[in-house]
Amino acid sequence: MSIGVPASSASDSASAPRTSAAAGSVLPAAAAAAAAGAAAPGRGSARRPLAVALLAAALAAAPGATAAADSGAPAARTAEGATAVLDGLKTFGQAVLHAPDGSVRQIPAGLYEMRVDGGGMLQTYGVGVAGTAQPQARYTESGWSGSPLAGNAEAGRIRWVLEHSYPQLNDLVGLAKAAGAGALTAESAAAGTQVAIWRLADGAQVEAADPAAEKLADYLQRSAGRLPEPPASLHLDPASVSGPVGSRIGPVTVRTGAQSVTVTPDAAAAAMGVRVVDAEGRPVTAAANGSRLYVEVPAGTPDGTASISVQGSTKVPVGRVFTSGLPTQAQIVAGSSESAAAARATAVWPQPLVAAAGRADGGNVVTAASAAAEPSTSPDEERLATSGSSAATPVIASLAVGLVVLGGLVVLLVRKRPLEEDEA
Repeated sequence: MSIGVPASSASDSASAPRTSAAAGSVLPAAAAAAAAGAAAPGRGSARRPLAVALLAAALAAAPGATAAADSGAPAARTAEGATAVLDGLKTFGQAVLHAPDGSVRQIPAGLYEMRVDGGGMLQTYGVGVAGTAQPQARYTESGWSGSPLAGNAEAGRIRWVLEHSYPQLNDLVGLAKAAGAGALTAESAAAGTQVAIWRLADGAQVEAADPAAEKLADYLQRSAGRLPEPPASLHLDPASVSGPVGSRIGPVTVRTGAQSVTVTPDAAAAAMGVRVVDAEGRPVTAAANGSRLYVEVPAGTPDGTASISVQGSTKVPVGRVFTSGLPTQAQIVAGSSESAAAARATAVWPQPLVAAAGRADGGNVVTAASAAAEPSTSPDEERLATSGSSAATPVIASLAVGLVVLGGLVVLLVRKRPLEEDEA
């Protein structure tokens, strides 16, 4: 469990976007004026770089300029489940792919193996026929919405295929009889299963080279029902919670197939007295599926965040997808040994503010976040509110006038010198 202290207050971050939005409408006019001046011909062009630089500096100093540049940063992905490295294709046959351009080529089709970080092995198939599965590429467990199966109506049928074929069904004689495929080997069963998955995943025009494997692929595609998305091997719900200092923040619920998972706070959080506890306030070091975890933050603790980290060992459910940051072929789980898994959730707490003397707050605790969100009640702002304005209006108006005047001065500076030289 890690802990950190934000660099800025909630009120600072709340005000910057409003200033930037209000000033945004007056910036283009001044910028256009500068552009027009810079484009004016004449022998006084030596003054243009200085004038344009002055205007650029003024625009950069405008309130909210840096806030706009910093906004929109993508949020980090919440860690959950297993991570693994692809070993390669282990049990496979051949398939014939008919590409959209009319070309025909033979490709391997079958079962991959992956090594799970921290221990464990996975058997997987490729999700789509496009792309290549690169050995030693690193993969992360993902839900369907974060994979190539997002929005695919056939995702539930792919899971059915996985549950009703090799290697989940090791009885190859019974599987061959059900498919009317004659005799199946591990290689032809893997090839037929992969072909059926490719057809469902992206509508690929592909068939197995082995006749028995092709009959299995047809049978699986024709018979496939729909199953729901499988749960994560280890998941914390929700991934983020918040609350005031001096309370138990949560709950965060453990979702896993593991019999038990460990919960270990880090040294920095423990040194500040922050603990992971249950609903009764008892310290928690181990949890099970359905356990509810809380972060207990002592009164007086500075603003900060803490991570609840859990680890365990369980089988990764069939149908879970593994994706890679590289442009590689996504993998879908067909079988799993006991494998290491981890998950993390974040708790956030603001520091309570001391209420001003004589203020009637009804005894409620006032936090930095609530103080930043609470509107001002000064008489001046009340009068402005009745006219549809705000206390920021005079500042915005002054900024607009100043930028327009500055833009005009830039144009005059650029054009004055050529006129003077022409008159001489």
